[in-house]
Amino acid sequence: MDGWNKLQSSLSGLNLGQSANKFAKGFNSSVQATRERLGQVAPDEITELPQEYKDLEARVDALRQAHLALLKVTKAYESESYDYPIQIQESITELSTTIGHGITNFAATNLKGTNLPTPSPVAPQVSQHKTLPHALGRAATNAASAMQRTPGGNEDKLGKALTVYAEVFDNIASARVEQDESIQTQYLRPWQTTLSTSINVAMKARQAVRISRLELDAAKQTLKTTSPVKQEQARLDVENAEDDLVQKTEVAITLMKTVLENPEPVKNLNELVKAQLLYFAAAAEALSSAQGEIEELSVAAEGEYR
Repeated sequence: MDGWNKLQSSLSGLNLGQSANKFAKGFNSSVQATRERLGQVAPDEITELPQEYKDLEARVDALRQAHLALLKVTKAYESESYDYPIQIQESITELSTTIGHGITNFAATNLKGTNLPTPSPVAPQVSQHKTLPHALGRAATNAASAMQRTPGGNEDKLGKALTVYAEVFDNIASARVEQDESIQTQYLRPWQTTLSTSINVAMKARQAVRISRLELDAAKQTLKTTSPVKQEQARLDVENAEDDLVQKTEVAITLMKTVLENPEPVKNLNELVKAQLLYFAAAAEALSSAQGEIEELSVAAEGEYR
């Protein structure tokens, strides 16, 4: 410990200009932080920050954690396939088809005028939405078409029910896309902006307070151990460090209050709920209507069976 103090005193006394001063202060702060972490500094030798500051720190930490916790889950809305995991297989198939189309069209263009057979150009496959509602709609459409192509298929009740189901999920799929777009623009982007701007600025201001507090306590330690010749300069360093800490603490308090009073997070959350409500309401209305039609077909099919 004496070795640390002597090294701190030596660095503080060097007259190497502003850069050396900054280096010495940074080194002294690092030493102070290490000593505190190792329990080599008595609690009463650590400058106590205002209770208001500590309360605001706790609230900002909670706000940041709330943003991170919800963002971790809601980032799923950035990818439309969040409810349709088997889309990976479809994407691989689409990629293979796209590559095949590209090769065919390349050959069709570049083999003209040669003795080699020239394939006809083909249109690229239309990209499909990779969501569960879209997939259900496509599956029901294909199933209904397959049944209706058979003899008497137009009167098949399951085929009719599948057609109704397909139409319903086409509507639900459109509502799902609208929901995701709304969530991305009205909730996700501003939510992430709050996290990366105002909350981040407040966190940086707190880090500045921490460094300033360490510099002050390091200056106090230097004052205790410095020689009488350097006492005046050491005392002046402590006063300057105290002023710096007061200023940085006031700035941090102001920024943290601003972050906590910001109405944007509540507004953003409301937009998330509103988008979800509109989607689920549209889905419930469409399914309710379809279920009535399908139930009639079910009753009729059961009556014919008996």
